[in-house]
Amino acid sequence: MWFKPLKPVNLRFIALLNMKITKDLYHSSLTLLTDYYQFTMAYAYWKAGKAEEETIFNLFFRKNPFQSGFTIAAGLDYVIDYCRNMKFGENDLAFLAEMKEANGEKVFESGFIDYLKNMTFSCDIDAVEEGEVVFPNMPMVRVKGPLIQCQLLETPLLNIINFQTLIATKAARIVLAANGDPVMEFGLRRAQGIDGALAASRASYIGGCSSTSNVMAAKLFGIPVSGTHAHSWIMSFENELSAFESYAETFPDNTTLLVDTYDIVQGVKHAIEVAGKLKDQGKELKAIRIDSGDLAYFSNLARKMLNEAGFPNVKIVASNDLDEHIITSLKMQEASIDVWGVGTKLVTAYDQPALGAVYKLSALKSKDGDWVPKIKLSQQSIKINIPGYHNVLRYTAGGKAIADMIYLEGMEKSDTVTIIDPIDPTRRKKISVDNAEVEVLLKPIFSKGEKVYDRPSIQQIRKRTQDRLAIFDKTHKRLINPHIYPVGLEANLYEYRTALVLKAKAMDNGN
Repeated sequence: MWFKPLKPVNLRFIALLNMKITKDLYHSSLTLLTDYYQFTMAYAYWKAGKAEEETIFNLFFRKNPFQSGFTIAAGLDYVIDYCRNMKFGENDLAFLAEMKEANGEKVFESGFIDYLKNMTFSCDIDAVEEGEVVFPNMPMVRVKGPLIQCQLLETPLLNIINFQTLIATKAARIVLAANGDPVMEFGLRRAQGIDGALAASRASYIGGCSSTSNVMAAKLFGIPVSGTHAHSWIMSFENELSAFESYAETFPDNTTLLVDTYDIVQGVKHAIEVAGKLKDQGKELKAIRIDSGDLAYFSNLARKMLNEAGFPNVKIVASNDLDEHIITSLKMQEASIDVWGVGTKLVTAYDQPALGAVYKLSALKSKDGDWVPKIKLSQQSIKINIPGYHNVLRYTAGGKAIADMIYLEGMEKSDTVTIIDPIDPTRRKKISVDNAEVEVLLKPIFSKGEKVYDRPSIQQIRKRTQDRLAIFDKTHKRLINPHIYPVGLEANLYEYRTALVLKAKAMDNGN
C-alpha cells in the first residue's frame, strides 16, 4: 500500500534528541557522546595552555564504499543540530567532575570543569552539502576553531557522517540498479537499533529511495511512508481469499496484496478475484507483492495472469533480501517487477558495515598568525594526510564533471592546472581552466559558531543527489569495476606535501 507523502515537519533531529525512550537516554545536548580520550586530550590541552590555539581539522574517507565509483555525502543536518546544542549540561559536568583514576584521585580538576561549563561553540565549519557526490581524500567537513572544540567534535562528527554517508551511497547504488523503478526502504525491523533505523531511513531517502516503512522517520523528516501487510494478516483469517477481501474493504482505494503466504499462483488468482470485485465498485487493485521464491519466474507468471485477466495496470512489488546486485540480475532476466522493497541489505550496509572516514589535524595557527601545516606520517602512503588549509574545486565541461582538485586556500589562478593522485603520483591530469566551469565544494555552514547556512528540505537534498549524479559519466556509476573519477592534489600542493613528508622523515631520523 502506498500513502500520500506526509508534509515535511520542522522537528528534525532535535525531536529525536528530546525523545524519552528510556530515562535520560536522549536530551538536548549530546556532548558526552564521544570517546573518553577526547576528554583526556581536551584536559591535557587545557593544562598545557593550548585549548584556545586555532586549528584546522578535516573529515574525509580513503576508499569509496562497496567498491563503488562514487560516494554520496549525508549527515550534515545532524551535524548542524549537534553543533547548535554543543553545551555541557549540569548533569554532564557533574558526571565528569566525579570521574576517578584507579588510585581514587579525580581525573579532572575543578578549573577544567568550569572551563567546559563556560565553553560556547565558536568554530567555523565548511562542508560539502548533503546529496553531493564525493570521493576519497577530499575533505567533506572542515572545522576551524579552538583546538579543544575541534578535538571534541571528532567522534560525534565521524559517528554522524560515517553512517549516513554509507547508507546514502548504498541507496543510490540500489536506485541506479532499479533504473527508474520506485525503491521502498523498509528495513526498520533489521536496523541497528533506534538511532540506526531513523538515520538509515533518512539517508536512504537522500540516496534516492521513494519512501520508507518507518513511521517515526516519516514524521520526523517528512519522508513519504509506504507499506503493505504481513503474512500474519492472511494467516489470521480462515483462508487467503477472505483476508484479501477484508483488506480491500478497508483500503478500497489503496490495496496491495501479499500473494506468497501459501502458494504464489493461487495467491495471484485470489488477487485477481479481488481486483474484479474492486472494479465492479469503480476501484482498482493497486499492486501485488511477492516476498519469496524465484522472483523472476513468478513475477513474469503473475504479470501474464494479471494481463490475461484484464488488469495490466496492477503493479508487481518484489522484496526478499534485495540489493543492487540482485536487482541488476533480475533486470537482466527481464523480471516483471515494477517496485522494489529493500530492507536488511540497505539499512545495515550488509556488504560493508563501515565507511571508515577519519578526522585529521591539518594546520595550526602560530603566535605570528600564520598557518603551520601539520603532517601525519605512515608506512602506508594512503594514511599520510593532506596538510594545510585546503578546499576542493570541481571542474565541469559541457555539463559533465571532469575532475576534482584539492587545493590550498589562496592558490594563485592560472590558465592550466595539473592534479596529481596523492596515492599514485603517475596518475596526473591537466585541466584547461578557460574551457571548464568551476565550483567550490566546501560551503560555509557555521561562522564563529553562528549558523550561516540555509538548510534545505529533505526533498531538496534528495533531488540534489539525483542532479549531481547525473553530471557524472555512466562509467563512474557502474556497479562493478567502475572507472576511476579523477581526484587529485593541485601540483603545488602535492609538492608542498611531499616536501613536508621528507622534512618530517629527516627529523624523525635525527638528520
